[in-house]
Amino acid sequence: MPDSFHSEQYKIFITLLRETREALQVSQAALASKLDQPQTFVSKCETGIRRLDVVELHAWLQALNVDFPKFLAALTKQWDAHNARTRLPRGTSKGL
Repeated sequence: MPDSFHSEQYKIFITLLRETREALQVSQAALASKLDQPQTFVSKCETGIRRLDVVELHAWLQALNVDFPKFLAALTKQWDAHNARTRLPRGTSKGL
């Protein structure tokens, strides 16, 4: 199994995380303040340098007033779309 830290799914996750914050017009500094963290914490999470666990993700989304289940549903939808685009037709292999 590929390292999930650098997987496409994790990249999709952190992109959605950043896009959600930006859509709400919340700066990294403002979010960091709500999380009682330095701005660099938000930056490192959004660039994949630092991973978020589920408890931190929940706090992150609460700070943005984003519904946790709705975020997960949107994330799952993006993962499914990505998987559908990258899935090979039956009877083919990556080596051919």
